[in-house]
Amino acid sequence: MPAVKKTNRRAQILQALAGMLETNAGQRITTAKLAEKVGVSEAALYRHFPSKARMFEGLIEFIEETLFTRINKIVNEEKDSAARCQLILHLILGFAEKNPGITRILNGDALMGEQDRLRARIAKLYERLETQMKQVLRERKLREGKTLSAEEEVIANLMICYVDGRINLYIRSGFTRKPTEQFSEQWQIFKQLFI
Repeated sequence: MPAVKKTNRRAQILQALAGMLETNAGQRITTAKLAEKVGVSEAALYRHFPSKARMFEGLIEFIEETLFTRINKIVNEEKDSAARCQLILHLILGFAEKNPGITRILNGDALMGEQDRLRARIAKLYERLETQMKQVLRERKLREGKTLSAEEEVIANLMICYVDGRINLYIRSGFTRKPTEQFSEQWQIFKQLFI
């Protein structure tokens, strides 16, 4: 039973950290403030996570697992390349919209002043997303026998830059400009690349 309690406390700590990232924009989150929010001592925090960096890594792992599990499901279930791209972009934007605090990790804002390896891991996450998009676009040629109006690398990069821009706009607006706002209309522009 103690293992279940430990897991729940870990999740509670990560949820509190994500909540503080949302409500304390631009402020550095200390372990003292986090411990107070969770209702435990700082020592108790360190029993679950050896460092604050490990707490951020826990949130990054949540991001990676959530996004890539769902992306794999999209790739396995949807065969049309344009629909795959649309669903993947909407997934990323929807995830950001539902998790504003975690979105500050995605754009690196919450990681300023933290360890370089955390920012490197987020950079790697975006590289993986771009690679996934390139793979979907390359499969279009193989599976559907159709080419694109530009190189796969260029389109994949454009799509990931779009997602990154929408996430940054969401944060700059104080979480008022939703990432999925106008997505349907904007997708119509992207869709032209598949004609």
